[in-house]
Formats: sequence, structure tokens, C-alpha cells
Amino acid sequence: MILDYIPVILVIVVASAFGGIVVLSSKIFGPQRPTKIKLMSYESGKDPVGTTHERISIKYYLVAMLFIIFDIEVIYVYPWAVQFKKLFNEYGIFAFLPMFVFLIVLELGYLYVYRKGGLKWD
Repeated sequence: MILDYIPVILVIVVASAFGGIVVLSSKIFGPQRPTKIKLMSYESGKDPVGTTHERISIKYYLVAMLFIIFDIEVIYVYPWAVQFKKLFNEYGIFAFLPMFVFLIVLELGYLYVYRKGGLKWD
């Protein structure tokens, strides 16, 4: 049984070795001319101002959660919708019920973001 996993283990070892060799070779053979400006952190063309320990608004997390909800919806609903006619002919209403439950859970996520004001862009 362990012989079945040898190709997978071999691919992981070769990929890890290749990644390590590429990173190491860029460190060894790449130009090394660090300056104060090159070592400074860079964010959207602005000079860094303030500390890294500032509080972040809850709106940031709400927008991130909204993005994840949209992302999950597209990843699961689109392929299901493409195959729905075939699934409905094969399984009947039982092809719709699990997706209906999934859509209800997604709608609860939308309602949470709406109640917290994540859809207000002011």
C-alpha cells in the first residue's frame, strides 16, 4: 500500500528541492546592494507613516467577509447551475434541497454584513 504513495512523495520532494534551489540560487548569484531606501517598507507608493500596531476598522473585516461570501457563492453555485437540468432529471427535488440550504446559509452571511453596515460605502 505504501508503494502507491511513492510517486506523490517523489513529486513533493522534487518540487520542494526545486523551490529551495531557486530561492538559494537567487540569494547566491543575485545582486546584493541594499540601501536605506530599498530596505524601507513600501505600501501603495506612500511612505510608511505611524506604527504597525494601529487599530484597523471593523469595516475592513466586513469587506473581506463579503468578498469571501461572494467567492464561495460563485465557486459552488455556478457549476451546480450548469449541471442542474441533468441533476434534476436524475435526482428530482433532492438535487435542489442541498443547494437551497447552502443559499440560506449564504443569505445569513449577507444579512449579517448588511446589519453591521458593510454594504454602506461612505
